Amino acid sequence: MKLAILFGGQSFEHEISIVSATTLKEKLHDFELTYIFCDQDHTLYWIDAQKMKAQTFSSGAYRKEPTLTLVQGGFVRKKRFGSERLAVPVLNLIHGADGEDGTIAGLLDFYKISYIGPRREASVFSFDKRYTKYLAHAIGVKVLDYEVLHKHGSRDVKTPYPFIVKPSRLGSSIGVSVVNDAPELDYALDVAFEFDESVIVEPFISGVKEYNLAGFRARDTMHYSIVEEPQKSEFLDFDKKYLDFSRSATVHEADLDAATVRTLQENFQTIYGDLFEGALIRCDFFLIDNEVYLNEINPIPGSMANYLFKDFSSAITALLQDIPPANNIHVNYRYIHTISAAKGK
Repeated sequence: MKLAILFGGQSFEHEISIVSATTLKEKLHDFELTYIFCDQDHTLYWIDAQKMKAQTFSSGAYRKEPTLTLVQGGFVRKKRFGSERLAVPVLNLIHGADGEDGTIAGLLDFYKISYIGPRREASVFSFDKRYTKYLAHAIGVKVLDYEVLHKHGSRDVKTPYPFIVKPSRLGSSIGVSVVNDAPELDYALDVAFEFDESVIVEPFISGVKEYNLAGFRARDTMHYSIVEEPQKSEFLDFDKKYLDFSRSATVHEADLDAATVRTLQENFQTIYGDLFEGALIRCDFFLIDNEVYLNEINPIPGSMANYLFKDFSSAITALLQDIPPANNIHVNYRYIHTISAAKGK
């Protein structure tokens, strides 16, 4: 089965995307994989599988590889004599901006290229943590209380210490700080505002239980991964998450009773709904006083959360076999012809 891995992008999470792509190379042996790299200038490169190494990108050696252009239904590589067309489904593995904000989804939809990944509407609600909160409230999923601060607005925080400050539109724990008292606040906000114009402030609950669950819908059936309880101290900072994204070995399942697992799955299904069709997502939940709270939605999780699935190849195969069809609208100019006929033209 053929599949193109699209990775890179103009994003603070560009390097994380490269790590994810190289990790999946080890996990999808049953697929005939093609690698498409989007550099920070939005040039697309066809990367040979043998060159899928971190140094290829950090050294700039990727620029020697063939470039690609988009056409209806796929990509084209120019050759000395003619061109070669690449018309295979795409796995969107661009983290952060470009990949998770709806840009790539819109581009692939525009060119009618089949892909695994969040659609534009799903990207809007999951990329911006403010909109994720709005979505959760609308569908009845609990979230922690929060405040939104803006870069050029007031820094008056009403949430009691300690609390977490994080950019609204960024993942991988970039720009995230735990603020324990007033002297730490300005520095934490300065760091967060380096990455975004708005930030989320949430209470920091020491020792809270957190659980990660991934899944997708295919053939009208929900498919779930195992539930993981991340092993962490205070919170996963960027360095820990960077290493975390390179995981390929299946993790140990959390020690939870069946009723709690069902509750997590029910919340996941409510969030997934019809909004995330065609995507494999991961939801991170808090469990507080036996109540489930959504922490965040990962519409393109690091390394596609392969480590949470007992048979990751089968999961990707199931998604490929149920990719939402392109919305084709036939234009026949009947209205213009009618107007022209009425005017005698």
